[in-house]
Amino acid sequence: MPASSASGAATLGVPHSQPENSAAHSFLVGVDSDGCVFDTMECKHKECFIPATIRYWGLQAVSRYARQAAEFVNLYSAWRGTNRWPALVKTLDLLAAMPAVQARGFCVPPLPAVRALVQEEVAPSNLTLVRRIAQTGDPELERALEWSEAVNRAIEEIVHGISPFGQARTSLERMASEAQVVVVSQTPTEALEREWREHGIDQFVSAINGQEMGTKQEHLVKAGAASYPAGHVLMIGDALGDVAAARAVGARFFPIVPGAEDASWSLFEKEALGRFFDGGYTAAYEAGLLVAFQEALPSRPPWER
Repeated sequence: MPASSASGAATLGVPHSQPENSAAHSFLVGVDSDGCVFDTMECKHKECFIPATIRYWGLQAVSRYARQAAEFVNLYSAWRGTNRWPALVKTLDLLAAMPAVQARGFCVPPLPAVRALVQEEVAPSNLTLVRRIAQTGDPELERALEWSEAVNRAIEEIVHGISPFGQARTSLERMASEAQVVVVSQTPTEALEREWREHGIDQFVSAINGQEMGTKQEHLVKAGAASYPAGHVLMIGDALGDVAAARAVGARFFPIVPGAEDASWSLFEKEALGRFFDGGYTAAYEAGLLVAFQEALPSRPPWER
């Protein structure tokens, strides 16, 4: 993988055990990618994930409801941003509970081997799946790998030319001048590297960490979060899982509110970033930002309300 260049481009896909620029910077910022820096969530899920899910798991007879369940889980709920494997299980569970699906007598695939993968792996990925297939030869897992690879191919073919949100680029440039910045994501690393490089913003981060490198919490730990003073670590994200990762390492959190991304980045650049660097990013300030964020990510689907 390419090493950092003289211009400061990221060491792509290589998480660091200590901040690369810790001597120069006293702040660390972790930033999510899909739905946070890039407006890619709708395209990736509606054009890539969901069609593959319907095809590979035989959901054609209930495709309308499968789309509703998958969109809710991955885009409009408390599960937004979840690793693709637990998100698949949650989607199928919601689908199976839908009255219209039950009325049709449709049997949603139970996927016991995929459920075991989710239960037993902290950060499931294609790599962990390949290892399990080698050990078990399970045909369900082979199908699961085919599904995941089909999703990746669709993303590579379809998701292009989607620029960063509004002030995300200028915010990243400002952050990089005073902080160590790392990408913290559950997207496959190859896709992250391609997207950040396509728009020339890889130069503002020291590492691009994808799902193969563990959980978001582990990404922050490997970036050296514990070595920074209190109040000097910030996580920027668009999902409740990003909040959990921040809490786990004692970091502050800034929300990019789904549906109000441009306004969120504008607020970050004009107000929140300065507060973070000046020591004014307090727990009370953060709590005020989280109200609208949590309201945008309900846990109960609309067809149950």
